[in-house]
Amino acid sequence: MDDADAPDSGPPLETIESVFAVYETRTDGEQLLYYGDPLLAPESAMEELWPTFRDAGYEVQLTRRHGEFVLVAEPTDVGIDGIPWTNVVLFVATVFSTLFAGAQWYYVNPLEDPVGAALEAWPFTVAILGVLGVHEMGHYVMSRYHRVDASLPYFLPVPTLIGTMGAVIKMKGRMPDRKALFDIGVAGPIAGLVATVLVTVVGLHLDPVTAPQSVVNDPNSIQIRLGYPPLLELLASAFDQSLYRDDPAKAVNPVVIGGWVGMFVTFLNLIPVGQLDGGHILRAMVGDLQETVAALVPGVLLGLAGYLYYVADYSGNSVFVWVFWGLFAALIAAAGPARPVEDDHLDTGRIVLGVVTFAFGVLCFMPVPIEIVG
Repeated sequence: MDDADAPDSGPPLETIESVFAVYETRTDGEQLLYYGDPLLAPESAMEELWPTFRDAGYEVQLTRRHGEFVLVAEPTDVGIDGIPWTNVVLFVATVFSTLFAGAQWYYVNPLEDPVGAALEAWPFTVAILGVLGVHEMGHYVMSRYHRVDASLPYFLPVPTLIGTMGAVIKMKGRMPDRKALFDIGVAGPIAGLVATVLVTVVGLHLDPVTAPQSVVNDPNSIQIRLGYPPLLELLASAFDQSLYRDDPAKAVNPVVIGGWVGMFVTFLNLIPVGQLDGGHILRAMVGDLQETVAALVPGVLLGLAGYLYYVADYSGNSVFVWVFWGLFAALIAAAGPARPVEDDHLDTGRIVLGVVTFAFGVLCFMPVPIEIVG
């Protein structure tokens, strides 16, 4: 065992011992271990110590090992170390999966003509990956700004109607304060919405796709109807563009579907539960009251599913999305929100921005996102 001398790296002991009386130090790989006794309540001790370790480049946790209190400090790294191969491989796989899915929106069979399908569907892929990537990079850039360790986006290639289940970033460590929690949470939806509006406007000005007559006349064909959120309706109206609701042979250009995805993702991420973007934003705005709101959300989503199924007479496949998200919201609400180390009140400007962001989230809501008719 070492004595209580400070390790070669990490904060000086004199900056620790007013809060945590150290009687032994150890190193375990890159970890620094400080054994001792907290001189304040554990939560208060962490509030005092966390900024000290953060300034020294470490993320710290107070835990117990074999009955002893120990501060475990791990070096933080907010940069990119080498080539992120996992991110790259998932991105490339998502490019292929969205090209495959997108070809079918253009009525091209990707199995019969893969090259032609790729040449036809690339605008769809750019639109989808653009809105998802910009959303996640908003989180990443703001995480770097606040010196919170975060990964680059992981895209999720899944054989769905759009070829992906979205993208996520992985965050490590604690949020330093409510400002960081808010800024990181709100940056994704705002950046994503800007990209979504641009993609939608471009798509609305592109030629619609026309279904082959054989598909239109086939009584066994399956029709996929997308619900249009108010924001999409407003953009179509503002630019005097048609959404081709009443023409069974025509549909909006698939690039518009990229904008639709951006709006749907924005709404889902702004659901104010757990560690979704909406949960981060609302927790920063109202503190612990967020957990009360989050407890109500699953019931609202499941109630919406019940209304659509039993009263509005929609099919099960049309309302399943809200059953899934109701159960998922209950799960992540139970896990709780992120808790910043410094839990002071948020400034008025950020609160106003949060309200505006949630308002845009409402404009992205659609009661029945997808209806399959066959």
